[in-house]
Amino acid sequence: MQTGQTSPYQHKEPQDALDRSRRLMELAKSAALAVREPLLDAFRSDMAVDYKVDLHDVVTVHDKRAEATIRSFILEREPNSAIMGEEGGQIGAGDIQWYVDPIDGTSNFARGLAFWCVSVAAVIDGVVVAGAIYDPVADLMFSADLEVAYLNGERIQSQAVPDESKATLITGYPVSRDFRFDGKSAALANLGVLIETFSTLRRPGSAALSIAHVAAGWADAAAGFGVNAWDVAAATLILKNAGGTYEPLTLGKVSPGSLDFLCPGYIATGQGANYPVLEGVARSISEIRIAKVAQTKVATRAG
Repeated sequence: MQTGQTSPYQHKEPQDALDRSRRLMELAKSAALAVREPLLDAFRSDMAVDYKVDLHDVVTVHDKRAEATIRSFILEREPNSAIMGEEGGQIGAGDIQWYVDPIDGTSNFARGLAFWCVSVAAVIDGVVVAGAIYDPVADLMFSADLEVAYLNGERIQSQAVPDESKATLITGYPVSRDFRFDGKSAALANLGVLIETFSTLRRPGSAALSIAHVAAGWADAAAGFGVNAWDVAAATLILKNAGGTYEPLTLGKVSPGSLDFLCPGYIATGQGANYPVLEGVARSISEIRIAKVAQTKVATRAG
């Protein structure tokens, strides 16, 4: 859903829906703030680090503790909830589906780099109705209800440099899994095109916080090719309500037409952006991966 469009949820009872979304936004903000002090106490301390899928997928005990705190906080105040967290999976069966990332940017958090955040989003009937992204180090609270995006309680409006040759792009592409999916030479060639096209390219390491920076007008665009719903659900609403554009990419992993926050890839741009090279590179990556998935399915059936 782009800015200005009416969701099915909004259409049912506009004022009631808006009031509910504002209440859920405040709950999301409070849940994120509930883990501020323990996370700041742990940041830049001597902490143990574990790994999930591989050595590039870091997790700490602080992720797990923060998620447990957020779960309890939400369920105590909104029992009609179901919660999907990065660390603990899905619990509950309520009408409000929450997506929680207790630390988006765990590798940064574990090493002492101050670019990580807490992301909390509420979804009803497939529509993101409220979200909060909190940067504890900088004490920045990005949030959104169904109509407005905020930064520390003040409305924000995204603003991008029109020409991508003068713009700043945030992307984590490529990482090791992109080498596996796209081939190292092709992935590095894609990166080279983006480096040559944009004035500045940065790899800070948190999708949620990167998109929030685009919403605030501090960066012009962001792109990712390996995100989950808990990474981006809140960010999609914040960006759109700030006037930006969020283009989901299926990458062959979800069905065409899937909800945007369920897609593993994205292009996020601020208002006024016209970035044909970024769009071309990102869409090409998605299309090639879709074709490879289709080829694999054909080969599997033939075998």
